[in-house]
Amino acid sequence: MKARVIALYLPQFHPIPENDKWWGKGFTEWTNVGKARPLFRGHYQPRVPADLGYYDLRMPEVREAQAEMAREAGIEGFCYWHYWFGNGRQLLERPFNEVLASGKPDFPFCLGWANHEWTNKTWEVGTKRVCEQVLMPMVYSKEEHIRHFNAVLPAFRDKRYITVDGKPLFLVFRPLDIPEPKAFIDLWQQMARENGLPGIHFVGIQYNMLETDKNLKNVLLKNAPDRAAELYRQVLDVGFDAVNSRGYHRADYKCLSAYQIIKRGIWVRLTGRYALNTCRQSDINKHLYVKEDKWENVYPTLLPNWDRSARSGRRARIYTDSTPEVFGKQIEQVMELVKDKPLEHRIAFLMSWNEWAEGNYVEPDLRYGHGYLDELKKHMV
Repeated sequence: MKARVIALYLPQFHPIPENDKWWGKGFTEWTNVGKARPLFRGHYQPRVPADLGYYDLRMPEVREAQAEMAREAGIEGFCYWHYWFGNGRQLLERPFNEVLASGKPDFPFCLGWANHEWTNKTWEVGTKRVCEQVLMPMVYSKEEHIRHFNAVLPAFRDKRYITVDGKPLFLVFRPLDIPEPKAFIDLWQQMARENGLPGIHFVGIQYNMLETDKNLKNVLLKNAPDRAAELYRQVLDVGFDAVNSRGYHRADYKCLSAYQIIKRGIWVRLTGRYALNTCRQSDINKHLYVKEDKWENVYPTLLPNWDRSARSGRRARIYTDSTPEVFGKQIEQVMELVKDKPLEHRIAFLMSWNEWAEGNYVEPDLRYGHGYLDELKKHMV
């Protein structure tokens, strides 16, 4: 095995009462995917799934088929996004709960805590804009952390759960948003040992450049600071065992030019509409990674494609010309980054298995079929 590729998995593809209330009866991620339209000549929209169609994750047959495709491509397992908001509130938990309870599919998994509030600022309800509001807030407390641990303990004990150094891997989306993160980690480590586990392998997502560093001055002068080491250590220093690094802020910054900014500014002033924000995927790939991604406790991210216009229209950042072949070259970059690490820590997160409304997926579609999965298989199996 060249690397341990873990694919981020979105459970949004089934209706829930909360989404019915907020977005309309029957809303799922497919609602956004299906209404997307091309914004320029050659723009690949809408994205249409191939083998599995517009699936419903309440169907075990779908989950089995996904696992089989991932296994054949050399993916070690899925990292299911886990929405725990506090006060015992969860959302979209049914698919994973059924995987856990049924023992099927027999395919490795771990959990990624999407610890961010839900708001309505990204999407529209029908055709009417609504005032921004928080739909589901995050609640943090020691009592909540205890309740949360006890809720996920059965998953940690499952034989399919992905481990690193014998410890269950637990990914946190916004590690530094947790008040007193070290106290949270220490508490869970203690509770893990009390329940017969050797501990938890905590991984925090961190960028190799802050989005705020993509300001106009830095873009014009191309003098944004190189702060990857500092940013990674911010996560490691509060007790996380590793960082899942992400590089698309830096890549966007590197690909932006003064000409593009001025052109987009003129467009907005003349038309009152958002100016399209595009970049070639092959150019993005040149700037996704930094030398610190070779650290043993840094796990880089594979980013095959990105086009969020299904969710946010002309406001979206769109990577054009994303193809399986371009993805293959990116896989080679990541394999080079991890090749000298011990196998146990030779981890890369695939972003993502099925984020269809963000144009960020490797599941088969009508344009490329199994192309992205075939590229993974070529480099992994």
